[in-house]
Amino acid sequence: DVVLENFRPGTLEKWGIGPEQLSEANPELIFVRISAFGQTGPYSERPGFAAVAEAYGGFRELVGDPDRPPVRVGVSIGDSIAGLYGAFGAVMALYERLRIRDTEDRPLPLADRIVDVALNEAIFSMMESLVPDLGAYGVKRERTGGRMEGIAPSNGYLCVDGSSVVISGNADAIFPRYMRAIGRDDLADDPDLANNDGRWRRRDEIDDAIGAWTGTRSRAEVLAVLDEAAVPAGPIYTAADIVGDEQYKARNMIQEFHVDAGGAEPTRVAFPGIVPVLGGQSLPIRSVGPDLGEHTDEIRKRFLSDRDGQ
Repeated sequence: DVVLENFRPGTLEKWGIGPEQLSEANPELIFVRISAFGQTGPYSERPGFAAVAEAYGGFRELVGDPDRPPVRVGVSIGDSIAGLYGAFGAVMALYERLRIRDTEDRPLPLADRIVDVALNEAIFSMMESLVPDLGAYGVKRERTGGRMEGIAPSNGYLCVDGSSVVISGNADAIFPRYMRAIGRDDLADDPDLANNDGRWRRRDEIDDAIGAWTGTRSRAEVLAVLDEAAVPAGPIYTAADIVGDEQYKARNMIQEFHVDAGGAEPTRVAFPGIVPVLGGQSLPIRSVGPDLGEHTDEIRKRFLSDRDGQ
């Protein structure tokens, strides 16, 4: 039903297995083509990985602190977002193929069977109001570190035990009780801090006060106080935190398998469950990935048995 590829544009055509050639054998085949800049346009033949796409898409410019060069996030987010778009596009094309077959009794045209996903465009689509802000108000968004532009206080803070928390106390109704919870009644009652505009102007002062408070308490103590005050907050999880979390476990989002990790015996390893959840819990993972060549004989038998009788 679907051919998925992520070579530089023109590679499949060079090999003689492009969409036009394969459509001769299967006129209903869907093609999902993922590349750095898409199948068309002046950049289409350029090579590029997610890191480059994140730069072209405007993402890298906003990641990091304002007084330092842009940095990358801890994962290849460009690849992941493009993969989601590829999967979503494949489902859209398959649905349209069925609709046309049922209503008009004709195959879907080749152009409508090609899902063209560009890494830079996948990133760009996630950039919220980056471009509209510039056109409408002349606003050039800047790097803000752990903060969100124009919203305060909302940031990550270090605790005395070396762990960290995220606290989002930026709503006007939340901010006063947030400040009282950390013993800063002076900030809670300051009329200049009654709205976001005022708090954003004094964000460094507020963040310093919050950081001084969290820096003398453990993560558990910080979260307990904020929970009592109904201030939205949460721990910044490590991998070990995620594996041990009851919420992830309750939804089967941590699934363990014995895998070959290079040791003498298989190692029991936890893997992320399947998103989205269907039926209340993550569906079970059917395979954590095949060994190299594991299915070669199976595929050969499936496609060659009718041809050579084996």
